[in-house]
Amino acid sequence: MPVRNKIKQFIDNKGITPYKFQKDTGIAPKTAYDLYNNPWQVPHVTVLNKICDSYEIQPGEILEWIRPSIDLENNENK
Repeated sequence: MPVRNKIKQFIDNKGITPYKFQKDTGIAPKTAYDLYNNPWQVPHVTVLNKICDSYEIQPGEILEWIRPSIDLENNENK
């Protein structure tokens, strides 16, 4: 199931830094930066809960499902 995170977009739209995101959520610094820099890294459920609780958001605001055929086409063009 191809799912990617939209954490970079979320953080950038809020006008905060990955550091502030990490502090707000209480997740490990490496996890925060990895999620910010790698959209294909899907947060563990405990991390997802911390993010959603901290910002009072639904998981769909930071995760999106990608149709497998689109994913394959995008990777072939890279």
